[in-house]
Amino acid sequence: MPLNRRKFLKKSAATGAGVAVAGAATAPAAHAAEARGKRAKRYSVTVLGTTDLHGHVFNWDYFKDAEYTDAQGNAQGLARISALVQRVRAERGRRNTLLIDAGDTIQGTPLTYYYAKVDPITAEGGPVHPMAQAMNAIGYDAAALGNHEFNYGIETLRRFEAQCDFPLLGANALDARTLKPAFPPYFIRKFHVKGAPPVKVAVLGLTNPGIAIWDKAYVQGKLTFPGLEEQAAKWVPKLKSMGADVVIVSAHSGSSGTSSYGDQLPYVENSAALVAQQVPDIDAILVGHAHVEIPELKVTNEKTGRTVVLSEPLAYAERLSLFDIELAFSRGRWHVESVAASVLNSNTVADDPRITRLLTDEHEKVVAYVNQVVGTATETLTTADARYKDAPIIDLITKVQEDVVKAALAGTEYASLPVLSQASPFSRTSQIPAGEVTIRDLSSLYVYDNTLVAKLMTGAQLKAYLEYSAEYFARTAQDAPVDVDRLTNANGRPDYNYDYVSGLSYDIDIAQPAGARIRNLTYNGAALADDRQFVFAVNNYRANGGGAFPHVASAKELWSESTEIRTRIAEWVTAKGVLAPEDFASVDWKLTRNGTPVF
Repeated sequence: MPLNRRKFLKKSAATGAGVAVAGAATAPAAHAAEARGKRAKRYSVTVLGTTDLHGHVFNWDYFKDAEYTDAQGNAQGLARISALVQRVRAERGRRNTLLIDAGDTIQGTPLTYYYAKVDPITAEGGPVHPMAQAMNAIGYDAAALGNHEFNYGIETLRRFEAQCDFPLLGANALDARTLKPAFPPYFIRKFHVKGAPPVKVAVLGLTNPGIAIWDKAYVQGKLTFPGLEEQAAKWVPKLKSMGADVVIVSAHSGSSGTSSYGDQLPYVENSAALVAQQVPDIDAILVGHAHVEIPELKVTNEKTGRTVVLSEPLAYAERLSLFDIELAFSRGRWHVESVAASVLNSNTVADDPRITRLLTDEHEKVVAYVNQVVGTATETLTTADARYKDAPIIDLITKVQEDVVKAALAGTEYASLPVLSQASPFSRTSQIPAGEVTIRDLSSLYVYDNTLVAKLMTGAQLKAYLEYSAEYFARTAQDAPVDVDRLTNANGRPDYNYDYVSGLSYDIDIAQPAGARIRNLTYNGAALADDRQFVFAVNNYRANGGGAFPHVASAKELWSESTEIRTRIAEWVTAKGVLAPEDFASVDWKLTRNGTPVF
């Protein structure tokens, strides 16, 4: 579909670059108070926010085919968020509230996969996306684009956009040819106050520059994604010049100031706090992307000295952020006097029956789909200790990838090269039980919609790749006790940025400093030669530079495809009929300390 904004230009009155301005709300309650020696009008507005919903409508675990539970007692899903939103609206007044989201909406569960790939919304006469149905019913006002919005391609995203009754915002998602916004940059809503001019609340949407890396196959040459700070500095003054009394940023970007893609881009991945610090006239930022809970974070703007309030609700609709904003009218305009943020827990309410009734049919279709039997396992396979032990269940991934790439390169000039394969322990709770194997069992193992790429790598490059991966482990002296809960995720490295490499044999010596841990690295029983060439089967996230692993992003690409690795695993198991470890498991690596195995 063309990169345009016709939908919102047609549906709504527009201001600036095709930006929807909501119809004015009926006059909310406003009360008078003493201010600066005069009676001044005051007004309170509450901005509610979610982020990283990732396709969670119900409090349901499709991988376990059961109600979602965790050790912290959390609950998930838009049905719970809807109940919280209704409660807040009843307390504050519907006309005094605004509901926004900070992105990552249409990817993350079998529900979203089903309506992207199995019964796609892009088909002629296709269904309305469940997330669009739910968010429309709840009454969202606007949502920022997340990076995972692009996982299924621009056509799927544009179709989802057309199905939403609210704009998808992306001030820094630009058309690569014209460098103009490909999506509405902002949204403005007027709140009318009796006896005073309306309060104008502007929401600026910003997405993650990493999309250019992570979904390169879909966006290269079509869209470009400059940094959040740069685009906020461009758009916030425009919003103020248009009369915005309150400026909210909905940013699909964490607050840590860190990046997972190294120096591949000149932009910071998690830059929400930098935006608050560097760009004047922002009152609050709804933070996304990082999947952490931040009830309230105050950042001082370095140019004005004003406080900017940030909040990030927990992902998967487990929390709802509230920004309570107090304004006073003086000298002919509204002034923000205070902003306070907090979060509400979804486990404090029951599902909103409106949402449950609305999407029961879609939910039941997906439950039936994921419970299809595709094979039989001879024994139980689990990821419980896959972070620190070479687990056969991860070898299943690497074996499937190896077989697919070998078949794809058959008859080419690279067919004679050995194929090595990469995989990460995405989940700590995935289990394929002995007996019948279903699609949901395999989906729980590979929770992302990654696709497969073949790269040309040398022995020296692979050694550097493994050294980087081994930084995931905390340095542990030979005589120190080993606490598996503290052994991994060193320096905040997530599980999905730790890689197995099957086809080589190696030790990871965690008593050594990072960069000097890979020992006894061999191929076919001989020391790995630096100049030996290999085909490396790798997921597209890693192939495009996700995780900032060395060499792989710049390595020559030999082949790639658009079929999800999860689908390839299901096809492999279906073809085999029987899932037996002897068909895929290998012992490739182990943790050691000064040569002595840890386990």
